[in-house]
Amino acid sequence: MRLSASHLACERGGRLVFDGVSFTVGSGEALVLTGPNGSGKSSLLRQIAGLLESGPDSLRVEGGDPELTLAEQSHYVGHLDGLKPAMTVAETLHFWAAWFGTGAGAAHVAAALDGMNLASLADLPAAYLSAGQKRRLALARLLAAPRPVWLLDEPTVGLDTASIARLGHAMQAHLAGGGLIVAATHLDLGLATAKTLDLGTGVLS
Repeated sequence: MRLSASHLACERGGRLVFDGVSFTVGSGEALVLTGPNGSGKSSLLRQIAGLLESGPDSLRVEGGDPELTLAEQSHYVGHLDGLKPAMTVAETLHFWAAWFGTGAGAAHVAAALDGMNLASLADLPAAYLSAGQKRRLALARLLAAPRPVWLLDEPTVGLDTASIARLGHAMQAHLAGGGLIVAATHLDLGLATAKTLDLGTGVLS
């Protein structure tokens, strides 16, 4: 699978956020988006996820499932955790596994509970979780309903050191399995081989 952007631009509220952004990232690769606040990191992720418009042919995907769009093959984890307060941790993960149609919900839910250290909280409603626990549950969606493309917006916000390490392990495993990651961050995600795109300067390295 290969995701390419060619001369991608974004305008929000009449202001040109970025212009001329180009990159290519393939299976087993990660692209880390950096830059100051307001440089367009979140907007770029939302364009890839199909939540914001992008110009015709400015975003292309090769490989993957030809019957699915890029958005249908992607997980987008934004600033909001997207949890229903009355649903327990386990119910939330089972819902996501069923909604995204993974076909192996129970096994993936168990992996998600273990991978994000949520097993002891499985029967607790989301309303009673701390901010960090809610973030871990939001990220557990990546494991409960596997998809090849992960789009992560500041994924480490609210996480303690141990949880950041768990996320790093999950990201490395995803890449090792042929997955693809595009992540916006102000912190080091520990992805030593990742490409970096600085939206403040437009430099890809």
